[in-house]
Amino acid sequence: MGRFSNTLALAKASWQVLKLDRELMVFPVMSFVVSLLVAAPLVIPILLTASDDESSMSGIMIIFGVLLMFALAIVAVFFNGALVFGAHERLTGGDPTIGSALSGATSKVHRLVPWALTTATVGLILRAVRQNMGMIGKILGSLLEMGWEVLTYLIVPIVMFEDLGPIDGVKRSTELFKRTWGENLAARVGFGLVGFVLLIPAFIVSLIAVSSGSAAFAVVGISLAVIYAVVVVVALSAMTAIFQTALYLYATTGQVPAAFADTTLPVAFGPR
Repeated sequence: MGRFSNTLALAKASWQVLKLDRELMVFPVMSFVVSLLVAAPLVIPILLTASDDESSMSGIMIIFGVLLMFALAIVAVFFNGALVFGAHERLTGGDPTIGSALSGATSKVHRLVPWALTTATVGLILRAVRQNMGMIGKILGSLLEMGWEVLTYLIVPIVMFEDLGPIDGVKRSTELFKRTWGENLAARVGFGLVGFVLLIPAFIVSLIAVSSGSAAFAVVGISLAVIYAVVVVVALSAMTAIFQTALYLYATTGQVPAAFADTTLPVAFGPR
């Protein structure tokens, strides 16, 4: 309970920052919209060639599937970079805007794109391990994925603000992880639990709407539940990026951002 209460305090602090800059919530939405626009040209060729022979179809799907993963990774990392840049501005005393955050990410696109390609490649390798090595592969792939995510938790702030490439960035992220310790792991799980708790009302409303027996009530209820769930997911994405940025600032400067002064952030990167 102590760990979870600490995570709640960090989540609340992240929410207080987000309330000052609600425009940061635009970036997860932009990421989703741009992802759809990018995916369409890659998905359509697969659909158009669906009548071809199975072997050709399999090859085409693999090629376009890999291209799709790379493209979506670039989009996700870019807008995450913009979100982190905006959070960094706020936490260091600035007043971010959508324009300033996008400009910040654009200025580091030469660092963000290589990282996106790297993480997408690792993702492809881990997927291959899970799919081609049976149960052992699924377990090993999941463990390796968890380890990769832990070691690269601060990678976007690192490549953004230390101007490092993916290899040096991973080394730097690993260095921070080895040198410091705390609730960064608990926070990863804790933010997920916070999101799950916040999404419970959406599930309840959906169940009530579906079981009502009224088609109109069901449509309205499910629509409201979906809208609420989208808002929760978008807000949680922004809050997670804010927390990562605060964690990075404390890990590299030793100074707790003012917005997190009354939280347990020092514990998150305290000595082992």
